[in-house]
Order: sequence, then C-alpha cells, then structure tokens
Amino acid sequence: MKQQPRISRAPSRSAAEIERPPEVLAVKAAAGRNDRSPRWRVALFAASAVACFMWWRSMQPPAMPPITQKMLEAAVAHTLEKMPLPSQAARAAEVIAPSVVRVRGFVVADKANDDASKRESTRIDPSEEEEIGTGVGSGVVIKDDGTILTNLHVVSDSKTIKVTFWNGMESEADFIGAQPQHDLAVIKPRKIPDDLTPAAMRSTHDLRPGDLVVAVGYPFGIGPSTSAGVVSGLKREYRSPRGKRLLSNLIQFDAAANPGNSGGPLVTAEGEVVGIVTGILNPTDQRVFIGIGFAVPIENAAGAMGMSPF
Repeated sequence: MKQQPRISRAPSRSAAEIERPPEVLAVKAAAGRNDRSPRWRVALFAASAVACFMWWRSMQPPAMPPITQKMLEAAVAHTLEKMPLPSQAARAAEVIAPSVVRVRGFVVADKANDDASKRESTRIDPSEEEEIGTGVGSGVVIKDDGTILTNLHVVSDSKTIKVTFWNGMESEADFIGAQPQHDLAVIKPRKIPDDLTPAAMRSTHDLRPGDLVVAVGYPFGIGPSTSAGVVSGLKREYRSPRGKRLLSNLIQFDAAANPGNSGGPLVTAEGEVVGIVTGILNPTDQRVFIGIGFAVPIENAAGAMGMSPF
C-alpha cells in the first residue's frame, strides 16, 4: 500500500503574533530572558550604600551637647583654680617697675681732712677727694627723654646725683629744677636705656579713700620694693621734719613706706601714677613707717616741670 507523505505543521501562533514583525518578537524574547538582572544590581548597590553609610557614621565622633552658661562658668572656675590670676598689686608693680629709678646724692669729702671749714678754705687735691653718699631715694621717669621726678630733700645737698634704672644701668643726672613748696625736684640723666618706658599718669580727681594704691621704690636702698595699701585720706597737711616746710593738699595712704621711698611713685591698680611719695608720719624720733604716709598729687608734681600730666 502506498504511504502518504507526512506533512509537518508549524507551531500554532496567535493572531497578534502573526501580525507582529519577526524583529519585535526577537527583542521581546531577549527582554524576557534578562528582565531580572537590573533589579538585582539596584538592590546590591543600595545594600552597599547603606553599609558604607553605617560605617561612616560609626567612625564619626559623638555629637557634642549644646554649650550652656553653666558649662562656661564651670570651665572658667576650673581655669582659675589651675592658673590663678596675679593680684592687683602685682599687676600694678609690673606696669610701673620699668619707670622707677633709684636716686643717690653725693658730696665731695677730703680723705685727709674731714674738717668742713678747712675744705671750704683750702684747695683740695683731686687725689684726696672722694664721694660720700648723702642719702638714697627713689624717682620716676615721666618723659621719653628720661626726665625724672623725685623729692627735693633727696638731692638738695648733693654735688653729684646718680640714678640706677630698672635694668641696672647707672648714669649721672643733672639738677633741672625744683618746687620747694611741694618738696619736688626734677633731674635728667645724661644717658638712658634704649627701651626706657615713661610712667603713665592719672588725675586724682576721682581718687577716693579706700582705693587701692601701690608704692614702689627703694626703702633703705633695697629694691625695687613694692608695698600695697589704700588711700586713707585726701587734702592732708604735713610738716616735713627735715625740710621744716608745711606741705598741703597731700594724699594720705597706708602702703608701707620708709626712708628711701621718698620720690618714688604712688600708683593705682592699673599702674598709673597719682602721686609722688614725700614723707611718713611718726610721732617718735624713729624714721620708720607706722601706717601713715603722704604723697604729692601728680597734678602738683607735674607743675614742677611746667607741664600738664595728662
């Protein structure tokens, strides 16, 4: 029996597929095979980003709490405990010290003969002369050229005046002028340090009893020495036992002062000169401090130079 040829049939397709071009069908098939790949990539990227962010956060220092007034006060108190501030007197002394000088007066004495009348009538051989100190006091530099204010009784009997600056430099000084009614003298050294600092001056107009004052000078030649106290009174009068002059309009203070402090500055807590120390009161014959000192107001002191102090 004769076999019939077998006819192969193509897979059946829907009408929509029949109508689409082969190229579109190929693209769709490719997309169907790869439609899950981008989702996994996005998920992997997101997970990596989260991990990186968490690592970065773990590496950051902890956030500081907001600073409060209480925290600031505690910090300041801790600093003051560890690093105490200098006292007002210490600051005042530090400011004025470069302007304070030691003042010494000298007379010429005959080594061979101490008879004063004979020295005056007889020519003295220079080889037989020597300088004898008549006393020691203090002074304060008030001008850039080295001009110094001191007490008249410190230098009045001296043939030679020598000053010693804060850095140890020594120089002879010339007598420039005086104001006897206030026991003041003006002297000028012949050489001065390169870094000389004149003192700042302040009016006594608002000075009141109880205000802090500091005296800096060379008591008994020792110094510079510093003592602190307060203004005890204003417009006081004092009769100098040495000069026998009645001094008026004085500042009374209780910062310790002794022979040698004469001519030195009396300064405020800021280191500004308000007076020139001129004497101490002691009802006995002892020339030592018992708690009452006097200073010439700086306005009067500056008048000895014919200048305004401000």
